[in-house]
Amino acid sequence: MTENTITTPYELMGGEATILKLVDRFYFYMDSLPETQGIRKIHAESLENAKSKLFKFLSGWLGGPDLFIQEFGHPMLRRRHLPFAIGQSESDQWMICMNKAMAELEIDENLKKSLLDSLDQLAHHMMNQ
Repeated sequence: MTENTITTPYELMGGEATILKLVDRFYFYMDSLPETQGIRKIHAESLENAKSKLFKFLSGWLGGPDLFIQEFGHPMLRRRHLPFAIGQSESDQWMICMNKAMAELEIDENLKKSLLDSLDQLAHHMMNQ
C-alpha cells in the first residue's frame, strides 16, 4: 500500500475552504480600500460573479478541480481581460488585495511567497496599457 502525499498547492493550502476565504478577503479589500478603487471601478457593482470566477480559476490553477475550464473553457486570461484598461497601477492594486488576503491565510510562509510571486507575474501579464 502506498501512502498518499499532498502535492498540489491547492491541497497544501487546505483546499476549497481556504480558496474561498482567499477570494472573499481579496474582494473585501478591493471593495473597501481607498487605494484599490481604480480596479474596483472596472468591476460590476456586484462582485459575486467575479468572486465565483476567481474561485473557479484559482481552484484549477492551484492544482485542484478545473472548475473554470469545465464551465468556461480555457482561461485565456489575457484575452478575457483585454476589454479593461490594465496598466501598472491596476496590476499593483490587484496585488495589494492579493497580498492582504494571502497574509490572512494560515499556510506555510514559503508556499505563500511562492504563490504571491507567481500571482505577481500573472498580474503583470494582464497589463495591456
